[in-house]
Amino acid sequence: MSADPACQLYIISPLETGGDFPDRLREALSAAPVAAFQFRVKGLDQHTAARFAAPLQTICAEYDTAFIVNDDIALAARLNADGVHLGQGDGELAEARERLGRDVQIGITCHDSRHLALEAGEAGADYVAFGAFYPSETKDTQHQADHELLSWWSGMVEIPCVAIGGITVANARPLIAAGADFLAVSGGVWKHADGPAIAVREFNEVFAGA
Repeated sequence: MSADPACQLYIISPLETGGDFPDRLREALSAAPVAAFQFRVKGLDQHTAARFAAPLQTICAEYDTAFIVNDDIALAARLNADGVHLGQGDGELAEARERLGRDVQIGITCHDSRHLALEAGEAGADYVAFGAFYPSETKDTQHQADHELLSWWSGMVEIPCVAIGGITVANARPLIAAGADFLAVSGGVWKHADGPAIAVREFNEVFAGA
């Protein structure tokens, strides 16, 4: 993941990634550029998670989209993933770096905290994630981040920042203007009324016009 152009799309999977989801992912990635795809599943053993991940990882490679594993360093290592995203309490950055190597992208959830973000940056995170910026149907919203946090970070630190939480095409522009390098979107893509391909195209149109 890089932070060029000014803002890019970072898609997060729904919790259900079986069935026809590989086809839906291909539909989304073929529509317009997507910088990263985060594989987020809960309650599955590693073998089952790896089985669901395999076709999705292949599709991401076809479209030059980084394949990021959520909250599971061991699964990221098993899959030879492009990166891992760690929430607070879901593994240590130093452990992830030692196990996965220098070339793997490691992102850290920092909620609404400048302190956590600075700590992550000093520890060698490749990106930090702030949020939630808007109410989300995907996860319970326990932390409310302000747009000014993105402006503060982007004006002071070169490490890219990801905005997350309830983001849709309709509310994306203020986050881009505030300095987000990536918008992490789940429901705004998978639950879009006209389908994921249209959502990805519309997000890219917003990026182009920002």
